Amino acid sequence: MEWKRKPGTWQMTEHTKKGVCYVSFPLLDAERGFVHGFSTRIGGVSEGDLSSMNLSFTRGDDPERVRENYRRIAAAVGFETDRLVFTHQTHTNHVRVVTEADAGKGFVRERDYTDVDGLVTDVPQLVLTTFYADCVPLFFIDPIHKAIGLSHSGWRGTVSDIAAATVRTMQGEYGSRPEDLLVGIGPSICQDCYEVSEDVVEKFRASYEEKLWMWLYREKGNGKYELNLWEACRQNLLRAGVLPDRIEVTDLCTCCNPQIFFSHRASGGKRGNLAGFLMIRE
Repeated sequence: MEWKRKPGTWQMTEHTKKGVCYVSFPLLDAERGFVHGFSTRIGGVSEGDLSSMNLSFTRGDDPERVRENYRRIAAAVGFETDRLVFTHQTHTNHVRVVTEADAGKGFVRERDYTDVDGLVTDVPQLVLTTFYADCVPLFFIDPIHKAIGLSHSGWRGTVSDIAAATVRTMQGEYGSRPEDLLVGIGPSICQDCYEVSEDVVEKFRASYEEKLWMWLYREKGNGKYELNLWEACRQNLLRAGVLPDRIEVTDLCTCCNPQIFFSHRASGGKRGNLAGFLMIRE
């Protein structure tokens, strides 16, 4: 595989175990009390547009193939599938506090919640799980209070600042201090690939100081712009009090690497789902 990487950012680490490929953040890997990973489309059993590591039950795949994919990614990353806890993503900034009572929800048990794009917990071995095909995954580790958060930030979640909502929830629930947090901004669509219309850019102008606009978008003409979700998420984290040297920004664009990652933009919507996983070790 030829990985196309973006210059000037952190280099994510590739792992291949038992034929399954996933990536991780060196910054977060250094914290041995936690387990995390972001899937690729390599190493599963799904077919066609969903090949091969599709982790969605809602894209028309055979459910047993999806379950086998989870068994494979779980063995590679190092977690138990009955400890998974899924989001119910609708591009909100809603963050759910996950407890032992939530173990398995979305995978072996029905979810009793909706409209949740972020999860936080301090319970060991619960596996926070969020889903992607171009949107931005945000991984949060508090190594002091042994707490974690994992949030899905598309453009709507970015404008409504799910990053800060996750930080605030961890502060309120676990006493986390923003300056202690380690955060990874994961594989997602890069600015070069992400063309949006002016109505989207207007929402970003309303949400960020004018001095930041030059870093957040580029005008292409004809009412089209290239939007930088990575930098917008980084600015959200900085505004929330996370320190710049404790934020790791991916070097991997899902749209630039359509053979490695599912990308809604690159595939025209014919795709499966990737997933992010984050867990506290026992």
